[in-house]
Amino acid sequence: MEKSGSIDSLGSKRSSSRQPSVDSLSSSASTSRSDRSAQAKPPSAMSSDSVSTSTELSPELRVKPKTLSKKVPRDLDKEELQLLPNEKVQDMAQDVTYFCPFIGALRGTVMVTNYRLFFKCMDREPAFVLDLPLGVVSRVEKIGGASSRGDVSYGLVCKDMRNLRFAHKQMEDTLRKSIFEVLIKFAFPVSNGLQIFAFEYGQVFPVNGWKVYDAVSEYKRQGIPNESWRITKVNDHYEVCDTYPSTLAVPVNIPDEELKRVAAFRAKGRIPVLSWIHPESQATVTRCSQPMVGVNGKRSKEDEKYLQAIMDANAQSHKLFIFDARPSVNAAANKMKGGGYESEDAYQNAELVFLDIHNIHVMRESLRKLKDVVYPNIEDSHWLSNLESTHWLEHIKLILAGALRITDKVESGKTSVVVHCSDGWDRTGQLTSLSMLMLDGYYRTIHGFEVLLEKEWLSFGHRFQLRIGHGDKNHTDADRSPVFIQFIDCVWQLTRQFPAAFEFNEYFLVTILDHLYSCLFGTFLCNSEQQRLKEEIPKRTVSLWSYINSQLEEFTNPLYVNYSNHVLFPVVSLRHLELWVGYYIRWNPRMRPQEPVHQRYKELLAKRAELQKRVDELQREVTNRSASSSSDQPGSPTRSITPVQTFV
Repeated sequence: MEKSGSIDSLGSKRSSSRQPSVDSLSSSASTSRSDRSAQAKPPSAMSSDSVSTSTELSPELRVKPKTLSKKVPRDLDKEELQLLPNEKVQDMAQDVTYFCPFIGALRGTVMVTNYRLFFKCMDREPAFVLDLPLGVVSRVEKIGGASSRGDVSYGLVCKDMRNLRFAHKQMEDTLRKSIFEVLIKFAFPVSNGLQIFAFEYGQVFPVNGWKVYDAVSEYKRQGIPNESWRITKVNDHYEVCDTYPSTLAVPVNIPDEELKRVAAFRAKGRIPVLSWIHPESQATVTRCSQPMVGVNGKRSKEDEKYLQAIMDANAQSHKLFIFDARPSVNAAANKMKGGGYESEDAYQNAELVFLDIHNIHVMRESLRKLKDVVYPNIEDSHWLSNLESTHWLEHIKLILAGALRITDKVESGKTSVVVHCSDGWDRTGQLTSLSMLMLDGYYRTIHGFEVLLEKEWLSFGHRFQLRIGHGDKNHTDADRSPVFIQFIDCVWQLTRQFPAAFEFNEYFLVTILDHLYSCLFGTFLCNSEQQRLKEEIPKRTVSLWSYINSQLEEFTNPLYVNYSNHVLFPVVSLRHLELWVGYYIRWNPRMRPQEPVHQRYKELLAKRAELQKRVDELQREVTNRSASSSSDQPGSPTRSITPVQTFV
């Protein structure tokens, strides 16, 4: 496999025969300033408080399957609420003031549906519209009592970095609920005994996103089963581990009964299972949870034999690396709770490495600090020190550095690795999926990335319901944490360093994060595969991939070149990392690019298709001429012409 990287990365020790990819940014200086500032337009699922434009329409409004509805004129779209299938207006209030932090007070009309809040101010030209899916709301606060003018204020704290404030006249009819009390009911359906809107949304798309991922097909793509690895159905009914998928890949010489004994020694029964196998060296990335060592240093012969089997499955190396995502102090403290880490004495030929990535509580606090720094206004004179005080980019760096070390051991060292944190569903998922993204070009395509999320995050039990709090009013829940947001941020950092290595664009990543919160699709609901089957999520809801895969041109990177056999070795030093302005600061109109980058991408895609068509025509012409000249001169030897392989 060819390497893509820079001399600062771990890949610097590779042999000179391996060539870096042409899109590798060994120095950030090679990216022009205009490229750096260019951000994809704000995601259509959320509206934007903008001086120059009235709104960004939600994707479900902006692009509908052609077979289902006629296109709504854009001007009408901006000013009128276009209801989705099964979306119903629940309440409406006039003479409501929205205090926009960038424009000032705006008076208009508010509508609350079972999916969104829709505010429209007609006093401006063009009309100002705020379109907010209720799933984004973290909490609603009544601010003080009625003012001297009789206004009552409400604050909406959002999960997507915004805080919104509204005011309206005190109700004359004291028995009638305020529109914001109605909003609370539908913003937190789970807490109020209602259904999340995803179960009501009935849009039909040309593509069925629930068919994107099939575990057996993905293992088959990797060459599994083979002589060393087999697919087991021991967890078919989720009896061995209720947070794991039903289909698992394990060493061929470990019978199912032994797997059950290994599960008893691993936290939550999350045994080491295959995530990815190198197509040439057979080195593997496996994931699990911490061993239940405890303060007395318990051992399990079955678990030790199991890790030996993982090492033996790779004939290229006689060593196994165990990457523990936690700081060593935290891992040691887990012994008091019955957990812990592998002893190098017990696990022969294994080397334990701690990656120093902090827990969900530290990450939650870091994002809270970042929000304080970037919204609504940025203090320019202390920007760098304020950003540093959040430690957000430091955490991003540690996650990327951990994934890079895993990638280096598997690719350059041809060594198998085992990855875990405490329970194996947060930091473990970040590390395995990022290393697989660096190792395997398939996951850098749109379809492959969807498969990666379905596999490493959804099927392996990242607790989306608890981490995001879909429809739950308990905003202080200690289980809330931006683990998945950090992963997507890390992916964005990779796309900045390797702009031609990814088939998807920034808008694709922002759309995924917006619908992580929106509760329009069923993709990110529940905590595990078992729960999704029990709730019949694939039958009762629409997949986000149905929406995305029905309009791929919206999410395609025009600069993409298919370097499928290239391994990415990013530079993970802080000086090469950036704050993702296009996501965290997109609500500030002053931070937007002057040029509509998203539209320019579409134009580039159209030009690329036109040039590719011309190349194909010229190749056919060359082939036809070659054939005709050889038939005209049967006595003379024919000169073979190799078709030109061209990337446009």
